[in-house]
Amino acid sequence: MQSLSTFLPPERTLMGPGPSDVNPRILNAMARPTLGHLDRLFVELMDATKSLLQYAFKTENALTMPISAPGSAGMEACFVNLLEPGDKALVCINGVFGMRMVENVERCGAEAITVSNAWGTQTDLNAVEDALKANPDIKVLAFVHAETSTGVRNEAKLLCELGKKYDCLTIVDAVTSLGGVELDVDCWNIDAIYSGSQKCLSCVPGISPVSFSDRAVNVIQNRKTKVQSWFLDMNLIVGYWGQGAKRAYHHTAPINSMYAMYEALLILKEEGLENAWERHALGHQKLASGLNELGLELTVDAAYRLPQLNVVKIPDGIDDAAVRKQLLEEFNLEIGAGLGEHAGKVWRIGLMGYACKPRNIDHCLAALKAVLK
Repeated sequence: MQSLSTFLPPERTLMGPGPSDVNPRILNAMARPTLGHLDRLFVELMDATKSLLQYAFKTENALTMPISAPGSAGMEACFVNLLEPGDKALVCINGVFGMRMVENVERCGAEAITVSNAWGTQTDLNAVEDALKANPDIKVLAFVHAETSTGVRNEAKLLCELGKKYDCLTIVDAVTSLGGVELDVDCWNIDAIYSGSQKCLSCVPGISPVSFSDRAVNVIQNRKTKVQSWFLDMNLIVGYWGQGAKRAYHHTAPINSMYAMYEALLILKEEGLENAWERHALGHQKLASGLNELGLELTVDAAYRLPQLNVVKIPDGIDDAAVRKQLLEEFNLEIGAGLGEHAGKVWRIGLMGYACKPRNIDHCLAALKAVLK
């Protein structure tokens, strides 16, 4: 019989596509005493967390909250609340996570119309407008702001302008962008947005911040059919995450993970959004320069490259899995593999949140140099 004992993980440097290194302040916050999910003090923390999320998203949306589940649940929450059977949604695909959006549309009983562009390139704005013109009954325009599978930043502001021009609701995947690059929910007129705790917020995985505009809330409140997911029905959750001290029980929140989310957002507020964006940009410049000295090539055009998710072409003759295995075993360093059509062709190096610092970048470059040599 296997002998079981306390699990003591090694200390890794996490520079893949997520999770990222967690700030010790956040780990410490998780270790604090657990409160009841309707305790007055926890309700106060909920309100403070909501306020900090509004700051991070740059929004005054009343329906802004962290969902008690990872980013994929945030994605599903946006789609199941805004789409009903028979609706049409235009989905922009230039990587894995656009494809996941299509899955969500279809599972809502809605029709997915797609605009696809080559992996590693931006979504074509002209193609999106052509599709909107050809389908005037489209209800939702959905796209990924920061495509984690390819390292591409899509033009969120311009895509949202198209959505507004053609009277569509917009759903935006900000899982990798929140806290890492410019994002302005209210200024860009985003109707529904979701993110994740484990990327540029450097929090533990398992929480998904979301925000819905007043226009989106009106659509949710006037649905003809019930939201297909009971757990993710915003009409029900708002009773728990609403304003004021009195809350209606919906589910038991992951209390200590919410402590972590609050601390992560507090750290972001203390640094300042613009400062965080600048830190990621400077970290990327340092990493890109070092990779160039090693003869390694970044695959995405600098004009729309994500600073927090760097996609590197694997040189000919190099064994992808063997390199990543050696980095992990000898240097305690994790970098990410390619997904989908990029599998075996690229590495994904994350510079997210707490992990985006000179010490990590130097360690990554030195480890890569040693292994590739």
